Amino acid sequence: MTINQIRELAGNNIFSAKFIKKDGTLREMVCRLGVKKHLKGGELAYDAKSMGYLPVFDMQKEDYRMINTNTILEIKINGVVYTP
Repeated sequence: MTINQIRELAGNNIFSAKFIKKDGTLREMVCRLGVKKHLKGGELAYDAKSMGYLPVFDMQKEDYRMINTNTILEIKINGVVYTP
């Protein structure tokens, strides 16, 4: 799935994602796009989109995380499961 496809499907809804982290472990996350409430300012030091990363807000840890769209195993949005 591409970043644009995920953004289009998820919109502003809470969704879950399963993907492989950089260290090779499986990560399951409940997250949301477009959360700005907890931003502290500043810019990312790199272009996340060009690297295939999707910035999301982790609802359980209440912090921002990156999803590697190249290693997504499953995305669940509104009860519908999407796999690459």
